[in-house]
Amino acid sequence: MNGVIRYTIRPYDTFWMLAQIFNTTVESIMQLNPGVDPHNLQVGQVINIRPGLGFIPSSPMDNDMDDMDEIDMMLPDLLDYFHTLWGQHIMWTRMVILGIIFDLPDLQYTTERLLRNAQDFAEGIRVYYGDEAAQTFENLFRNHITLAADFVTAAKANEEARMDEVWQSWTDNAGRIAEFLSQINPNWSTEDWNAMLMEHLQLLAENTMLLLEQNYQASIDGFDDIYNQAMEMADMMAEGIATQFPG
Repeated sequence: MNGVIRYTIRPYDTFWMLAQIFNTTVESIMQLNPGVDPHNLQVGQVINIRPGLGFIPSSPMDNDMDDMDEIDMMLPDLLDYFHTLWGQHIMWTRMVILGIIFDLPDLQYTTERLLRNAQDFAEGIRVYYGDEAAQTFENLFRNHITLAADFVTAAKANEEARMDEVWQSWTDNAGRIAEFLSQINPNWSTEDWNAMLMEHLQLLAENTMLLLEQNYQASIDGFDDIYNQAMEMADMMAEGIATQFPG
């Protein structure tokens, strides 16, 4: 099916989610809708979509497909859940970064709370993918957290060789997380998750350097970018699960 169809935006729709449903790409949807802001979709807005060859529509082709209704029922709860977890992740990550750079007395406690975030994510994974997958994700995400702390520590000491070493380990870990997620959910691609996680790492690294340079206003501004990007990862995680397990 190569023809363009008209689709009416529903609550909680995103281009990424629609790309999964219609077996197409975000880039294709954006090209067909040059005047549409993907970050500000409005319920009732009509857009163009060219479904991919593997897409099998319900009959008739409209927005009343049963699977989409089921996705809509569970998606709000998943969005709330993963927005909370990713929000906590970046908030406590920033607290640990500040603790390392400024030798704050609560560093031990903020670190412990940040590490708990890996367990919280694992519980969300466990519900849909079981104990083994949950433990694998927890281990990978805990490593992501500890490597972040190692990077900040090396940056504070201005140890460039150590920074390069940790950066390589940190990016390798991001690749393993991306690969793992693509293995447990067909709606998640290694490429998409790797791009998201690499952007997350780059933003954190840049913000760390701003703090070390005492460029505090730029650091605060940059934290907004970190937050917004983390919410995109939350959306992708929630939408992928809702699409894989509708109803």
